[in-house]
Amino acid sequence: MSLNFYRPSSRARCFGLLLAAATLCSSGFARADDAETARTVVAKADEVRFPNDGFQVVIDINSSSPGEQLDQRKYRILSKGNENTIVQILEPESDRGQAMLMRGRDLWVFMPNISQPVRLSLAQRLTGQVANGDLARANFSGDYEPKILRTETIDGEKMYVLELAAVDRGVTYAKVLYWVRQSNNWPHKAEFYSLSDRLLKVCRYEKFQNLGGRIRPTQLVMEDALKKGDVSILRYSQMTAKDLPDRVFTKQYMDKLNRVN
Repeated sequence: MSLNFYRPSSRARCFGLLLAAATLCSSGFARADDAETARTVVAKADEVRFPNDGFQVVIDINSSSPGEQLDQRKYRILSKGNENTIVQILEPESDRGQAMLMRGRDLWVFMPNISQPVRLSLAQRLTGQVANGDLARANFSGDYEPKILRTETIDGEKMYVLELAAVDRGVTYAKVLYWVRQSNNWPHKAEFYSLSDRLLKVCRYEKFQNLGGRIRPTQLVMEDALKKGDVSILRYSQMTAKDLPDRVFTKQYMDKLNRVN
């Protein structure tokens, strides 16, 4: 007795191959669309936080820790295109005259009594829960490769939840989880992680008001994820457009800038 197994026709086989290919292509297009959406969301959220063109802003930082006196500091930021930034210390008076210069991901500190600038890391702590890079380089779209993990609804607002992977070790954090509103690309919250995938701190973007010509978060709350009660509150004010030629962002210009201000 012979058994006649079903043998698909050549037309059926061809149809099956076409269907499989179409499925693979559609999933590939979906992944490409998701990647493009992720990059667009992060770029637009960057624009919500800060202008693309030259600007100046004042930041007051109050850092508190259980059992310790409140630490209060004030900075002036001059920035152009998220790639060139000067951070000047205004208060306390004892530190006035110190400034940081960032070009790309290169960061130096200039001090009145030291003739040569000192190279710094973006990840190094500046004050409280604030790293140098938090003030000098807030450029998520340039420093991280984003992908959409999921969506969530928080207080009635639909959010993208994105994972931002550092493009190299020179950026401020190894990984960021980032919550961004779907309706208007407002940043809501960020979690910052170390290279070993340890949660370092959590940032909340608050008090959205008109600042520098559009609605932006005017207060950031950064909480230490490892030490309960350690908090830094950053308040942004006096944001104005400013013509900042490239010669401002040079080592040679820093002394002149400090004398003027």
